[in-house]
Amino acid sequence: MRWRDDPPKASPRPAPHKEPASDDNSRLRPHLLALRLEIAPLLYVLPEFIRTPLSFVIVLSVLIFIHELGHYLVARWCGVHVEVFSIGFGRTLWSRVDRVGTVWRIALLPLGGYVKMHGQEQPQDVPDEERAKWREADTFHHKTVGRRAMVVAAGPIANFLLAIVLFSALLAFSGRPSLQPVVGTVVAGSAAERAGLLTNDRILAIDGQPISLFADIQRYISPNPGKSITLRIDRDGNTRDIGAVVDSRGGGANAVGVLGISGSKFEYEPVGPLEAIAGGFTQSWQVTTETLSGLWQMLSGQRGAADLGGPLRIAQLSGQVAQYGLASLMSFMAVISINLGLINLFPIPVLDGGHLLFYLFEAVRGRPLPAVAIEYGLRAGVALLVVLFVFATWNDLSHLGLVRWVAGLIGS
Repeated sequence: MRWRDDPPKASPRPAPHKEPASDDNSRLRPHLLALRLEIAPLLYVLPEFIRTPLSFVIVLSVLIFIHELGHYLVARWCGVHVEVFSIGFGRTLWSRVDRVGTVWRIALLPLGGYVKMHGQEQPQDVPDEERAKWREADTFHHKTVGRRAMVVAAGPIANFLLAIVLFSALLAFSGRPSLQPVVGTVVAGSAAERAGLLTNDRILAIDGQPISLFADIQRYISPNPGKSITLRIDRDGNTRDIGAVVDSRGGGANAVGVLGISGSKFEYEPVGPLEAIAGGFTQSWQVTTETLSGLWQMLSGQRGAADLGGPLRIAQLSGQVAQYGLASLMSFMAVISINLGLINLFPIPVLDGGHLLFYLFEAVRGRPLPAVAIEYGLRAGVALLVVLFVFATWNDLSHLGLVRWVAGLIGS
């Protein structure tokens, strides 16, 4: 098994890296498509209607398993007996009981999972005869608030660790990808087309400043809208200078220079184990900050909420990314794992972050919140999640064109 920058001939080329990035997908593209296996991807030979749901189930199952495994391992470490470890909901497809009495099961609907811990319910919500069976030393409820918080936080932390491991492994085996300053495509009517740039031209310098990476082009062009520049290029082994006038996107102080080219040629630099691990941390942090930044832009009204996607969007992207090979699927899985960890840390009752918020109040007050406050909080959390799920699903259907198709049927 070898690694290289070009996709297998049987696979279509991924969308090239565009300059400059204009949306969330273009920001994530280096994480999703930069790394690919040379061998023909196994999932690509499957029909799309099989590949998409299969890829979705694989991605979601791995992420859910790691998340719940975090809860499970820390619960065991804290002395809590785990009664059930389930991947999926609904009818049981497979199960077994291990030597400590935990039931491991795979259920029909792979849209979630859970770890059922011994004595995790509030005592007042459990019948006396059932509570009499509790083994106090093994119950979740009888652990200190600090230990309970550790168990709850372990799930999201496991998702972040998975992303670091995946990014580190990709860097260790394939090397660090760098997008070369080679023209992939030229946008029609752009400054690049007017200047005469062609596909496969390598940009060597701009106004005498050496260019070694595609990002160097972006850094020079973006702050210079409307400027006349001189590009030194290598075309088929011959060096020449051509002039161009940078296009402007936006207006006033927000104007950004645009040349109108995309890059698609990656080269890979070998990295050592320690550098790969450091790169895994760095890339995970970058995805985390980009995700939080995008969320803040939605909440503050700086961008629309149309980018908010749900399970259908994840399923669609899983199928698309899988056709480029195992490495791309792993990279996509790392990005989704970070998103899953972040979502679960949001202070919404029902989610892990909501439980951590309850434990914070308990630590400050010296006693748990009143049962009625917890109950109303959980109800509000469920309602909010339902609203978000419906909204995200509507976005997914709109993105897939189903809403327009139905509207067309009604209109006709």
